[in-house]
Amino acid sequence: MKKILYIAGLILGSMLLTACSTSDEKEQYVLYAGHSLAADHPFELAMQELKERVEERTDGRVIIETFPLSQLGAERELIEGAMLGSVDLVVSTSGPIMNFVKDFAVLDLPFLFNDRDAAVNILEGDIGEDLFAQLREIGIVGLSWGENGFRHVTNSIKPVATPEDLEGLSLRVQENKVFISAFNELGVTPSPMAWTEALTALQSGVVDGQENPILVIDSYKLYDANQKYMTLTSHAYSSAVFMMSEHAYNRLPENLRDIVMEEGEKIGAYERQLVVDMEEKALQRLKENGMEVVEEVDTGAFRDKIMKVYDSSENQQLLQRILSEQ
Repeated sequence: MKKILYIAGLILGSMLLTACSTSDEKEQYVLYAGHSLAADHPFELAMQELKERVEERTDGRVIIETFPLSQLGAERELIEGAMLGSVDLVVSTSGPIMNFVKDFAVLDLPFLFNDRDAAVNILEGDIGEDLFAQLREIGIVGLSWGENGFRHVTNSIKPVATPEDLEGLSLRVQENKVFISAFNELGVTPSPMAWTEALTALQSGVVDGQENPILVIDSYKLYDANQKYMTLTSHAYSSAVFMMSEHAYNRLPENLRDIVMEEGEKIGAYERQLVVDMEEKALQRLKENGMEVVEEVDTGAFRDKIMKVYDSSENQQLLQRILSEQ
């Protein structure tokens, strides 16, 4: 939060939708967009595409300035910033949103979605609309659903093809109680820690492995951190939300607001396709750098092992809706 307030203070004069002339028809509006990932990640590439589309359609009256790499704060801080109005546009993975809208926690259940198509169909249907309606209650306008890809397991010890192969391994996992519980059920020793700590832990052998999307595994060259084996477990679909602060939504004139909303509703699909295209190339690079990849996995066998985690979910109604629609 301090980081948001600091940055906001530096740009306060221009961040508030700034008039460039006395004529309403000439007034220009600047929207500040933040996310936590790198400048070459699909989050940023999609934000840049949104910037171009919006600026073109509004004849430059709406300008979007993007800030990758947590420059305006980490994901939780960005969500808080959108609620407060200190950040205008945000793309965040769904995990941190559960701190503000509890139903988002269901999306983090491992092996929840059968595949990418199932996830997209559900999130772009009635269930996704219901979750966006809950975002509106905390002052955030959901624009569209993006993703950070499926999460997969890597390790330095052995190939993993079955749940039993995971037993005894120590893995760095997200600081997320759902993930910790699930990997405990799979016989793993989970070590929740920040990603900056995880890199050192992998290199030194403090932990045997970790779990992350392909783009992260490739970006950080985990094959150089003793990660010899990767299994496409697809154990969690890392959904993401493109969102807009209700403060910014209300400040924009209706004609300009409609354009931002229309383009915002399209940008999620654009970003998801970027992930698919980039993952294909990243997976090939990982193989070329010596990673042994197990691609055929019986996810049903893994899901059966973690049913206790499903049973402890606080929103059984939403969980059963998602399972029944696949």
